[in-house]
Amino acid sequence: MSSYIEQSSPNWNERPCGCVVDTVILHYTGMKTGAEAIARLRDAATQVSAHYVVEEDGRIFRLVAEEKRAWHAGVSHWQGRDNINDCSIGVEIVNPGHEFGYRAFPTPQINGLITLLSGIKERHGIPAARFIGHSDIAPQRKIDPGELFPWRELADYGLGVVSINPCLDQSVVARKGDVGDVVCDLNKLLGIVGYHNLGDGNFGSGTEMALRAFQRHWCPEHVTGELDVGTQQVLSDIAEQLSS
Repeated sequence: MSSYIEQSSPNWNERPCGCVVDTVILHYTGMKTGAEAIARLRDAATQVSAHYVVEEDGRIFRLVAEEKRAWHAGVSHWQGRDNINDCSIGVEIVNPGHEFGYRAFPTPQINGLITLLSGIKERHGIPAARFIGHSDIAPQRKIDPGELFPWRELADYGLGVVSINPCLDQSVVARKGDVGDVVCDLNKLLGIVGYHNLGDGNFGSGTEMALRAFQRHWCPEHVTGELDVGTQQVLSDIAEQLSS
């Protein structure tokens, strides 16, 4: 097992009876320093926490035991399930985020994260498809861990799924306000992947936010909220992988 620095947080409760941990949610801290983030996650007044924090130098802090329910996901939904805190482990990755100077995640940090996640995967038998981002489960509210997060590198270790299709063709085929069969298919595929609150044949704000979240995770080269040919191809591939 990895070596952790214990920084216990009071912000947890028991998981619901019979709940099985089967998901890992990855966040960025979105604060100026890791120390600030850890202090906030340990402050009882904030009522937020995570199981782990991974610093930029690769150090791993444990705030909440894995068998306990940490408070990191908030209002959330994924693949037909609400209240994602119940069944997930939350990992905060130190990064200033878009508000304070979003930047690439350093190699020592990603190496430490991979070690941590590989242990979690082994302990709980978590499938690759259930390593997801905060923006996936709450696309209306969150954008972390963001478009610079190296999902492909993690996927090499079975910590996520990726598509072999590149997001090269940016020819737009549907955008907000559109209706029809293409939009219907888009919403269906986004729903298969795991997103929630989409109209059948309407490209509304729910579809736009879900599509942006999908692009941040699987097509980070161009996060537009519009459906282009490249995104369409990757979306079809990911939906097929997650439904098989």
